Amino acid sequence: MLHVERHLARKAFCCLSRALQIRGCLVLSSESFTHSSTSQESVLTPSELTNFLQRDCTLHEKLQYALQRLHTLYASDGAKGFKKFFEDTPSKKKDDAPASSEGDDKGKKLNPGGGGGGGSGGPFNLPANWQQIAISLAAMLGVYMLLDYSSYKEISWKEFFSDFLEKGIVERLEVVDKRWVRVVPTSGSSTGVTHYFNIGSVDSFERSLAAAQHHLGIDADKQIPVLYKSEFDLKRELPTIISTAVPLLFAYWIFRTMFRGGGASGAAGRGGAGGLSGMFGGFGQSTARLINKDDIKVAFKDVAGCEEAKIEIMEFVNFLKNPQQYKNLGAKIPKGAILTGPPGTGKTLLAKATAGEANVPFITVSGSEFLEMFVGVGPARVRDMFAMARKNSPCILFIDEIDAVGRKRGAKGGMGGHSEQENTLNQLLVEMDGFTTDESSVIVIAATNRVDILDPALLRPGRFDRQIYVPVPDIKGRASIFRVHLNPLKTSLNKMELSRKLAALTPGFSGADIANVCNEAALVAARDAGEEITLKNFEQAIERVVAGMEKKSQVLQPDEKKTVAYHEAGHAVAGWFLEYADPLLKVSIIPRGKGLGYAQYLPKEQYLYSKEQLMDRMCMTLGGRVSEEIFFGRITTGAQDDLLKITQMAYAQVVKFGMSRKVGPLSFQTAGPGEMSFDKPYSEATAQLIDQEVRELVNTALTRTRELLLSKQPDIEKVAQRLLEKEILAREDMIELLGPRPFAEKHTYEEFVAGTGALDEDTSLPKGLESWNKPKDTKPAAAQTAQSAPKEGA
Repeated sequence: MLHVERHLARKAFCCLSRALQIRGCLVLSSESFTHSSTSQESVLTPSELTNFLQRDCTLHEKLQYALQRLHTLYASDGAKGFKKFFEDTPSKKKDDAPASSEGDDKGKKLNPGGGGGGGSGGPFNLPANWQQIAISLAAMLGVYMLLDYSSYKEISWKEFFSDFLEKGIVERLEVVDKRWVRVVPTSGSSTGVTHYFNIGSVDSFERSLAAAQHHLGIDADKQIPVLYKSEFDLKRELPTIISTAVPLLFAYWIFRTMFRGGGASGAAGRGGAGGLSGMFGGFGQSTARLINKDDIKVAFKDVAGCEEAKIEIMEFVNFLKNPQQYKNLGAKIPKGAILTGPPGTGKTLLAKATAGEANVPFITVSGSEFLEMFVGVGPARVRDMFAMARKNSPCILFIDEIDAVGRKRGAKGGMGGHSEQENTLNQLLVEMDGFTTDESSVIVIAATNRVDILDPALLRPGRFDRQIYVPVPDIKGRASIFRVHLNPLKTSLNKMELSRKLAALTPGFSGADIANVCNEAALVAARDAGEEITLKNFEQAIERVVAGMEKKSQVLQPDEKKTVAYHEAGHAVAGWFLEYADPLLKVSIIPRGKGLGYAQYLPKEQYLYSKEQLMDRMCMTLGGRVSEEIFFGRITTGAQDDLLKITQMAYAQVVKFGMSRKVGPLSFQTAGPGEMSFDKPYSEATAQLIDQEVRELVNTALTRTRELLLSKQPDIEKVAQRLLEKEILAREDMIELLGPRPFAEKHTYEEFVAGTGALDEDTSLPKGLESWNKPKDTKPAAAQTAQSAPKEGA
């Protein structure tokens, strides 16, 4: 490294001598130069230049000291072994040429169909001569700026008047480019530093100078001469030069890289990495990743609660591993499958398990990675992704969140335009099942929770032959998921019994919610410095997930706390004496999340609801507001969330479920949450009728709830007073206060699964998939027929 620095220092001395000649500061005869046999350039030797600068009184002392240090450190020659490193000999250029051509040939071999070699497509990969030019320019610029800043000193007008003009040591003033003035002192008063000051305008400078000389009493014939000149000042012009040169150099570099890259987006795949793809980080290339199964820690045994979907995915893997098993029966391998369902149900987890156990190449990409700000990038990435998949076939291609690229064409979001997203979708359709699509063993699996917004052409058979719905798990599925997530947890509880108990306490939870509950339980136990996780920790975790974090710091005023207690007591009592209301599990007046209190219920896993069942749910939801009205004669804002739920249930009965006699058995499709709707599927008269029916339905529920709670005032009083005393009431406390619930209810896991067959989820595989992950030696049907024919003839 020391020899390299010495070499660069010599070049800096060369540039320094040139800079001194350009500035007019150096006038030497030809005898002052030495001729180098290697570079054939006339330069001062380091020792001569240092001696000259030491004799020159116009340079600053710091520059002299710096040059002496440079001469002392770098004047000696480098080691002999490094001399050839700096020589630009023809042999080196010859050695460089084959390397470049070899890289090009290599690129051509890898990409016979186009795309070219990508040998020198990396950013800022400059040749050696360009590096030398850049170093020389940088050294010359540095020396020039060093000289400029060392020999010039800016002064103010006041300093000029007191230090120069008043002392009479100014020989002349030079106005340069009408922007600044150079002070030229008399011959006997030079200090080796050029002083200058800036001016706003020439007129103001002339007036100020005339006034100053008049003040000093200088005669008109003895006034200081002023010269006007135009000079090229690199320090001042450097920003303009850089702002002009940098874009031009960058444009030149772009075109040079493009033409040397040779077909950046060739049809053969990745051959053009040296062109635009290499320059812009591979915008034209797919961002799909080939997954190494050793990096995946998820297996199918870790996926629970969606056995039907898991069997479907296993069958796809079996298609690739044992295709002859299906071809013998005349079946064709499906092109793809799309996983749909609510968020958190395990769609991506199924894909991870497939990657870990498929034993075939697994390629994954996100739908949002196809869309960039550059036009044409999306279709190019789709082509490159499928080229990569066919190269590794048989394989599985997984596209996560495909709704980012597969939205319906011509939707209102595109305003009818031909958008980049539509181009990408069209290319995806062609690659999956187009005119030139071959019979390669590539299965496409996609995942989305918005299948309703996907283009119909994408969902048709031949592209996505199967739509696999992954629902929220039932109670058996939740128990299986809990067992998976309880395995790594430290607890002395029986994990089989614990999983069933927790499954009964978490109706409607998805797989992601269950994983969150188990993790929260471990965090709660760690926060309490527990040695293991207890059942109470799991219950606290469920409460945190359902109702939010407990806010002990939020202290309610006594009257507010009393209002909340009677409000929650109204909910509890109304649900206790309504047949179709959900069984109460716990009621609390401790603030959690956004609410000041909450009640936890155990809803039944049912998929069909009658009008009477929905009416009981509305009455239970109205119980809190009616209780406030009965006991305090006023209502508060605490029932806002309850009223929102009631309104939604009432509108659903009238608009969607056809449960209104006046509106009739009609179902209108309305915009969902977060969606825009510019028109209604019914007239204004129908809208008024719907509003009237909804209002009557809510008033009916309100009247029924008021009658029920007026008859149960003593019970509400008991529950509210116990809540004010204990803040939390469990089901056992409600039985103590109100007696057993007059309707049959289910609370345990065994009661919930009674009549549904086995206690646990059925995880058995079909006979044809029992060895799904093992290749079979299945002979084609034609071969079997040929072998059996002689036997029949015999």
